[in-house]
Amino acid sequence: MSAFEQLQQQLKQLPGLGFRSAERLALHLLVEQPESLVALMAALQAAAASVRRCSRCGHLAEGDLCPICANPKRDAGVVCVVEHVPDLVALERAGTYHGVYHVLHGKLSPMHGVGPEHLNLATLFTRVTEGGVRELILALANDVEGEATCHYVTQHLPAGSGVKVTRIGFGLPSGGGVLYADPVTLKSALDGRRDYV
Repeated sequence: MSAFEQLQQQLKQLPGLGFRSAERLALHLLVEQPESLVALMAALQAAAASVRRCSRCGHLAEGDLCPICANPKRDAGVVCVVEHVPDLVALERAGTYHGVYHVLHGKLSPMHGVGPEHLNLATLFTRVTEGGVRELILALANDVEGEATCHYVTQHLPAGSGVKVTRIGFGLPSGGGVLYADPVTLKSALDGRRDYV
């Protein structure tokens, strides 16, 4: 396999890129804009060396904590639980939420071999145990796996934690996720959350 074909194969593995898109991107980098290839490689290496998961919430961080967890102006007592980092980014883009987050990096899916041990749940329960959390907003997809994950979280909260658990849902279509909702829909979903338990 040629070096070009290897590059194309690697690009094709990225989400949202098919064969033609990977081919166009590879040609763009190698033929049309070869000077941008060096900058791209440097940026990828720098990100790989410095970006990690926030030790508290699982978001992207370049230090121990992400900028949201480190921000004293955020309400640390309200924690919005999301599946993936892009969901967090979508909620932040809406600009109406001022609490903090917790990224699970997936949802329970026994059919795909994803159990509780594969998700960022231990640190969530630790946050609740340590105190200071008043409310968990479950902002997970409105599908079977999302519901199962919400149920698991509520059933495994530390006894006597007194944490209010709410679930967004108003404004989000059944089977839809946070990532694809517009800011107005996300605001409605957050404002229209309801008790989950």
